[in-house]
Amino acid sequence: AKGFGDANFRLHIVDNSPQFHIGADQGQSMNISMSNMSAEALGVANIDMTTVKGASAALGRINKAIDLVSAERSKMGAFQNRLEFAINNLRNTHSNLTSSESRIRDADIAMEMIEFTRNQIISQSGTAMLAQANMVPQGVLQLLQ
Repeated sequence: AKGFGDANFRLHIVDNSPQFHIGADQGQSMNISMSNMSAEALGVANIDMTTVKGASAALGRINKAIDLVSAERSKMGAFQNRLEFAINNLRNTHSNLTSSESRIRDADIAMEMIEFTRNQIISQSGTAMLAQANMVPQGVLQLLQ
């Protein structure tokens, strides 16, 4: 489910690319680098379309620019998918932790202590019965001697 709200966050820039912390541990981060998509960087800033030769050359440059933009969009889509996966994973982790905390807080400590003591008594009596059962063959051997 999608929601709305306000959030405060800190964006850390490393080597001209934003770095997002995406997990619970220290090293779980992702750098999102984006190439320069300006008209100059794409080679389409100074296109001369006044002649047939210039228009033909411009088509090649424009096609190359379209390929570069498409590749960059694909890369951004992959980053988006990774971020959405991390968000969903963190939401599940948060939900599980909240549920666990709730169960711990809701536990009836007195009842849990009674159950623990009961199980401990059963375990100790089982050990004592086993010790007694091991003594029977030794007693029979002593009677036979």
